Amino acid sequence: MFENKTEAQARTEILHAVKEYCDTFHNKKKEFEPGDRITYASRVYDDKEMCNLVDAALEFWLTSGSYTAEFEKKFAEYLGVKYCSLVNSGSSANLLAFMALTSPLLGERQIKPGDEMITVAAGFPTTITPAIQYGVVPVFIDVAIPQYNLDVTQLELALSDKTKVVMAAHTLGNPFDLAAVREFCDKHNLWLVEDNCDALGTAYIIGGERKFTGTIGDIGTSSFYPPHHMTMGEGGAVYTNHPILNKCIRSFRDWGRDCSCASGQDNQCGHRFEKQYGELPLGYDHKYVYSHFGYNLKATDLQAAIGCAQIDKMPEFAEKRKNHFKRLLEGLKGCEDKLVLPVACENSEPCWFGFLLTCKDGVSRNQMVSYLESHGIQTRMLFAGNLIKHPCFDQMRSSGKGYRVIGDLEQTERIMRDTFWVGVYPGMTDRMIDYMVKIIKEAVYGA
Repeated sequence: MFENKTEAQARTEILHAVKEYCDTFHNKKKEFEPGDRITYASRVYDDKEMCNLVDAALEFWLTSGSYTAEFEKKFAEYLGVKYCSLVNSGSSANLLAFMALTSPLLGERQIKPGDEMITVAAGFPTTITPAIQYGVVPVFIDVAIPQYNLDVTQLELALSDKTKVVMAAHTLGNPFDLAAVREFCDKHNLWLVEDNCDALGTAYIIGGERKFTGTIGDIGTSSFYPPHHMTMGEGGAVYTNHPILNKCIRSFRDWGRDCSCASGQDNQCGHRFEKQYGELPLGYDHKYVYSHFGYNLKATDLQAAIGCAQIDKMPEFAEKRKNHFKRLLEGLKGCEDKLVLPVACENSEPCWFGFLLTCKDGVSRNQMVSYLESHGIQTRMLFAGNLIKHPCFDQMRSSGKGYRVIGDLEQTERIMRDTFWVGVYPGMTDRMIDYMVKIIKEAVYGA
């Protein structure tokens, strides 16, 4: 088939066939009919992602390579940050963001076991898992409904002489009050980590400047799992404007090594065999010097290749999410006697991940969710609801050690009982949104 052809010619032919395959078998869209399944999220892609993936496979570098470098550059430019590190998942991104703050390179601001982290229980577990596993005590404050984000009035109540960091997620695209949290962290010399996994593309006005969430704290994290704002299958990113934090992030990601050479690169610094590290012999190979107890959390170039195509679609994806959310909100106006409708944080432009609904007295969430699901509309809880109530906390809960709680977490408890959400992903159509409005109204008022 490829006899008498150059490699470049063969590759062009293969990619042309891949494009044709994708257009023929993957890009055919069936018109929505009432009763068809409406998932809360789904991949949105075309031949560009598939061709990039095959191109990376033909290159067969497999680990982090040219596509990884391209993605990190494009993603950093999109967010307006200096440094971006691609990793294998959003959970790994949270792990790296937290562990970077435990580095001895940070001096007095290094987080150590026994220190405390202010966070919330109404979220996803991997926001706090790294802290617990490292021996840092999570201090849980409540959230505020209808924004579903941390209650900034409780920050000072949660503060102690052991507090070192605030780490919390922007809930389903709606940012927490970044101005208040940033001011609190600056006042008390605390780190701020933004779990931005559900809020990529969300903007926030702070100090008169419009910035993307994830870039206002010291470190931001993203997830590229298929349901998220963009995808590469599995994948995530950690980003910062701080060179020392970036060095720590890269080291922890890449086995804890001291060397900053890219995969397949040798002696970038020009001093590979010249320096003394720890108690190693003078001139010990710098590629095998370890300054942290790290991991291997790199993504592959196959994943990065998909991401390079997806990031170009982010402005379009964001606009569609915002429009779908707006259409749902307008369609459900008048239902406030039965449902709490979501409200955007002040000074924000959310890129919504989902549409949150909280049932009021007299409305059963279980009955609502059952009705929606039976009519083809996929629903989701607000993740853990109240993470402290889960089996993973059984031992800590019974011992009364390992975490602190401020107040009674009244709104967190309400979310656990009464809240759920539906999707607004870019692949939805107006007809699907209107059908969801119809079924939600039937669920609360009757058919």
